[in-house]
Amino acid sequence: MKIKHAILASLTLGLVFTSCENGDDDNRQSLGDYDRGILISNEGPFQNGTGTVSYVSYDLEVAENEIYKKVNGEDLGNIVQSMGFYNKKAFVVVNNSNSIVVVDRFTFKKLGEIKEGLLNPRYFTAANGKGYVTNWGDPNDNNDDFVAIINLVDFTVEGTIPVEFGPEVLEEENDMVYVVHQGAWGYNNKISVIDPASDKVVKTIPVGDVPNSIAFDDADNLWVMCGGKPEYSGAESNGMLVKINTATNTVANTFEFTTTDHPKQLDIEDNIIYYALNKNIYSMPASAASLPTSALLENVSFYAMRVDDEKLYGTDAKDFNSRGDLTIYNLNSKEIIKTIPVGIIPGGIYFN
Repeated sequence: MKIKHAILASLTLGLVFTSCENGDDDNRQSLGDYDRGILISNEGPFQNGTGTVSYVSYDLEVAENEIYKKVNGEDLGNIVQSMGFYNKKAFVVVNNSNSIVVVDRFTFKKLGEIKEGLLNPRYFTAANGKGYVTNWGDPNDNNDDFVAIINLVDFTVEGTIPVEFGPEVLEEENDMVYVVHQGAWGYNNKISVIDPASDKVVKTIPVGDVPNSIAFDDADNLWVMCGGKPEYSGAESNGMLVKINTATNTVANTFEFTTTDHPKQLDIEDNIIYYALNKNIYSMPASAASLPTSALLENVSFYAMRVDDEKLYGTDAKDFNSRGDLTIYNLNSKEIIKTIPVGIIPGGIYFN
């Protein structure tokens, strides 16, 4: 399963194919059986078995599990860590198998697989016509972490970029790639900025301890949710919400939580920030001067969380051995719209 990971943030990419979301352009021809819907990456059992991908249509009337195996007659591998998009392709990152399976994102037909040049791969994004994948390397070695550079035509690793230890989610914005360093099996507190033109780290930005998720607001500011070190670390530290000006790549503002508060699962929709804390969901405008004091939703706990079209999508991993659920909430009424069974350890939610 993921180690100290919170979803994150959108993996919708710069330079990507713009797909129909939640009924936009309903009259256009469907691009495949898995167009116009939500994809859920399911990690699968830890150290054995295989991860899977589930599909749920935007109207929530169609749900299908194990779509990759249904289409291709084979398993994805162990563990399905995440997924990223580039044009009509989806790059499914399979962590323990040290591979990336490339599929047509709308039909899920396999297009290729990357098996060489990866070591504990985590997340994918694309920029400047190339793919970028974070790799832990040996998680016991803090000095061998890297970002792999992917050739998006022949699906090979054509180079690597050494980075700080524990790289996790990464995203492109304004022709730069921003990499979160959560710390793998340890703890880190950095954001790396990679220039895709040179494929070099051009800046490292200190943030709070254990950054776990990122998102961009309407003004292209980068927001970083930092969970802080947990109590069991022996050096517990407070969570922080950090705003970074991407024009200067400097910290513009910091919102601090109490030492025992460890927020996670940041997302932004229509310039409203959403995050999870202490089994509650909070929201605040990106222009807010302080953190909210009352919860949007109470007594909910998600393994992964995304917000789209006034709906909140959250997954429940349950006992991490049996099938989990995807639950959809109406953010206006705060009521559950529907709960749908998905795969084992549903760790990522993606709008297709």
